Amino acid sequence: MKNVYDLIRNPLLTEKGSIQQADHNKYFFKVDVRANKKEIKEAVEKIYNVKVTKVHTMNIMGKFKRVRYQPGRTSDWKKAIVTLKPGDVIDFT
Repeated sequence: MKNVYDLIRNPLLTEKGSIQQADHNKYFFKVDVRANKKEIKEAVEKIYNVKVTKVHTMNIMGKFKRVRYQPGRTSDWKKAIVTLKPGDVIDFT
């Protein structure tokens, strides 16, 4: 991966994520499926100017859907849960 902005697709702003953010200083991101933990850590530190202590990743399999009686499938994607050093904050607003 060359560009950090290609690695981190977008932040996941969910109810569960906001609770984790407030209580445990954890942030959720949608990342490239080929990214590893070291690349994700470096990208988040460079983009948001924070110190990352832990990175957890998980692959989310796409779901089967139907649109007008045509079967299909949504894309597979990767989720990263990034824990920041105490005192560091990412402001998405």
